Amino acid sequence: MRPEFHFTAASGWINDPHGITHRDGKYDAFFQYVPDRTDWAPNCHWGHAHGVDLLSLHELPVAIAPGEGDGGIWTGSLVTGSDGGTRIFYTSTSEPDIGIGRIRVATPDDDEWILWTKGSFVVDAPTDLDLIAYRDPFLREDPDGWRMFVGAGGVDGTAMALSYRSDDLEAWEYEGVALSRSTAETTDVWMGALWECPQIFDINGRAVMVSSVWDNDVLHYAGYAVGTYTHGKFTATRWGRLTYGDSYYAPSLFHDAEGRACLSFWMRGIGDESAGWASAHSVPYLLTLEGDTLIAVPHPDLDKYRTGTPTRDIAGLAADITWTPDESGLTIESAGVTVVALVRKNDELTAAAGDKTWTLPFSSDVRIILDGPVLEIASAGGLFAAPITPQGAGLTMRGSNSEIAGHALNR
Repeated sequence: MRPEFHFTAASGWINDPHGITHRDGKYDAFFQYVPDRTDWAPNCHWGHAHGVDLLSLHELPVAIAPGEGDGGIWTGSLVTGSDGGTRIFYTSTSEPDIGIGRIRVATPDDDEWILWTKGSFVVDAPTDLDLIAYRDPFLREDPDGWRMFVGAGGVDGTAMALSYRSDDLEAWEYEGVALSRSTAETTDVWMGALWECPQIFDINGRAVMVSSVWDNDVLHYAGYAVGTYTHGKFTATRWGRLTYGDSYYAPSLFHDAEGRACLSFWMRGIGDESAGWASAHSVPYLLTLEGDTLIAVPHPDLDKYRTGTPTRDIAGLAADITWTPDESGLTIESAGVTVVALVRKNDELTAAAGDKTWTLPFSSDVRIILDGPVLEIASAGGLFAAPITPQGAGLTMRGSNSEIAGHALNR
């Protein structure tokens, strides 16, 4: 069973989305990819997909593959400079020390971004820091030049985003630590010992950092900081947790057709080993700030796939549901079997699917996206996702609350 509105590769393993770019009315989306297997391996490639939105991507040939000095092609970002030239900056890894990567550049050979040529290694881990990990470059253009932030973790348990500056995207100067936090700190939220994919951006004049939270080879969740940013330095005034459950990881920032900040996530636990594919990407999320809280809501592109009038009975297995939680809860069934059961208690929801149960915060109304084996739940309290196993060809919502509105999703 494949999802219809969540990107999956035809075969093989995928994880981090990255380099998502809107141009000429369509999206290019890249992703970390391991062909010919359904579990992760260090010899990652950059896969490539294209579509009118991130809900209807079709897979293209591999963009960048190992070789020519790269054992693995890990996460990075894509930018187009003032000279009109497009560049991918990616993490090049080599065994045995795959934790400490090198940052390398690649440029496209054609306008469709199908073929890429590898260039030089532009950044290496600084020698004055005792690091256990160094990877995942993210770029932004500032008034005083380009900035590159690279995720790092110190032997002492300090998670860091390291800052580099360039005038021309060619020569890079190390500026130091843009933002850091010890794994011993827990105020607001614990942020781990390494930030994978740290990304610093702006929402309505406020500075935000979003990252994946890693500790001792365990992938936890997506967290964030809100604060101020200037000249490659970020000062956090609040830390927050964005995702819950075991599925979401590796958020990837992109700007949509209107220039708004958005995120897409890698979704763990989705896949079909017998069919030869593993992992999916989330629906895209539009970001806003309410005070010092980062809010993510399903992107408006999803709305155009809604069909019919709101109903509690959906003919297919893809649905977009709005629910105002109450004490009676909500149960979603397929062929008479519970797919997910949601119960509210005070400011928390308990979600039960299969033999697993999770607790997550919520605020205000809740959006529930179901798409075959994928469940996503969004509210102002955060995001939650999990794999599910529908048994039939339709969905039925049960609950006493009249504020349940379900729309089928169809192409």
